[in-house]
Amino acid sequence: MAATVPEPAGSRDGPAVRRESSGRLPWILVVPAVLGLVFLVLPLAGLLVRAPWSTLVQRLAEPHVLEALRLSLVCATVATAVCLLLGVPLAWLLARVSFPGRRLVRALVTVPLVLPPVVGGVALLLVLGRRGIVGQWLEASFGITLPFTTAGVIIAEAFVAMPFLVISVEGALRGADRRFEEAAATLGASRWTVFRRVTLPMVMPGVVAGAVLCWARALGEFGATITFAGNFPGTTRTMPLAVYLALETEPEAAIVLSLVLLAVSVIILASLRDRWVSAP
Repeated sequence: MAATVPEPAGSRDGPAVRRESSGRLPWILVVPAVLGLVFLVLPLAGLLVRAPWSTLVQRLAEPHVLEALRLSLVCATVATAVCLLLGVPLAWLLARVSFPGRRLVRALVTVPLVLPPVVGGVALLLVLGRRGIVGQWLEASFGITLPFTTAGVIIAEAFVAMPFLVISVEGALRGADRRFEEAAATLGASRWTVFRRVTLPMVMPGVVAGAVLCWARALGEFGATITFAGNFPGTTRTMPLAVYLALETEPEAAIVLSLVLLAVSVIILASLRDRWVSAP
């Protein structure tokens, strides 16, 4: 007589049990979750409902809209490049090197995340303004003036956006397997070669994620920009500043400009999110 293999417990009615379990929703969590979703999505839906769709194309083709959009894209891209150039080495330093005061340095790096952007703009003025600690030296020695210029916009955006990149890259570095770096070092690779050929490819998903978040934050920066760089057409008036100005005189134009910012941000974030999640 053939031996009967006992069936795993729960295998006969497993699907039914799973269906029953999935049907028991924890309403004490679902209700506030739905309310939170509505809270986040409803204002965005309000933009879509109140948008002047009949004159949308005409408003988007206006010179001041195109000028503000071009300036925003250029400044956000350059600010992201600056953040990559400075932020990736800073993240590596925080993740790989032990030194006295590292926790304090990490706290200082993340301060712009919670600092009101207007306060950041004031701080930039005090340091890089014409009478600032560094700004007066730049103007006297090299004739460089940063406030109320396009370069000032880039600096303000980089200041508020860099922490997003540093946090993302540092987290990726801490989660990376250091055995590959050690193996490359034992084979005679220099530290720069290890970083460039081993470390950087391993943490590239984190770098990409941080860069996209950094770019999106720079694109939407308002407070530090208007405080440090001002609001001059063609020079410092980015899309957020144009939205603020249009809201006072022409609300429909402000809605159109807001839709542009919303569309650009959603497209960028949605197109790259799968790469962040699926990357090893």
